[in-house]
Amino acid sequence: MPRGLDHIVHAVRDLDAAADFYRRAGFKVGARNKHPWGTHNHVVQFPNFFIEILTVGEPEKLVGEGLPQIFGIANRDAIVRGDGFSMLILESTDIEADVADFKTSGIGASRALPFSRQAVLPDGTTTTVGFSLAFARDAMSPHTGFATCQQHNPAAFWKPDYQQHANGASGVLGAVLVADNPADHHIFLNAFTGVRELHASSIGITAPTQRGDVEIMEAVSFRDQFGTAPRLDGEGASLKGLRLAAPDIDATERVLKSGGVASHRQTGRLVVLPEAAFGATLIFERPARI
Repeated sequence: MPRGLDHIVHAVRDLDAAADFYRRAGFKVGARNKHPWGTHNHVVQFPNFFIEILTVGEPEKLVGEGLPQIFGIANRDAIVRGDGFSMLILESTDIEADVADFKTSGIGASRALPFSRQAVLPDGTTTTVGFSLAFARDAMSPHTGFATCQQHNPAAFWKPDYQQHANGASGVLGAVLVADNPADHHIFLNAFTGVRELHASSIGITAPTQRGDVEIMEAVSFRDQFGTAPRLDGEGASLKGLRLAAPDIDATERVLKSGGVASHRQTGRLVVLPEAAFGATLIFERPARI
């Protein structure tokens, strides 16, 4: 079955400043969390999807193999290249099956990698949340991370109190990558998402899943759609935009303005540019069905 979007990693140098930006933009931002291998994060939750704002808080712990190498060092290197979205993670219901599927498809990059960490609940108490990751590799996109994630204690992680945002954002509509030739990545996109029939258009290619689209488009199409020319590193498909559902765009715009966050309208959407959003492009749209 197609794998829906689970979360996106927003790698930044200054975690406190980035978290403050998300708060000013009207998002409810969770407490600061720490991974065993030295990365720190804040989470912005939606129903069954989240934004992981992440930095390397304890670089001395980035040693060894597995998650310290594939996740920690990869994000450290992404931050060196500049703030922005660094990894796209899809939902897994069977991490071992994903590992086998990725190996068969020739895109496997890791075994199943489990870990756990402490999490702060809405009432201020703590609990333990656990995850397993399986990484995939697009050989033409060495600077972009791809993985699936299976949660082992989802009831402890997903909290409706954390999913109510002042800006009205209610869920994920899609993740947008940019490449010189989107069609070059169609085999990887098939295998990674599990979507066997991609939608092709003059804009690019799209894998529709049960939770958001994964789109790959040319830079000129990204500019026409969202009003900003993405910075490309010349290394395949780069993760540039996140599309979020916002039923009342006018209300979202008012919240952004009150927080001092600049935005503009483009093709019926409300867009926060990378200059304001720590290298990311945040796109608010009215969902097709409210």
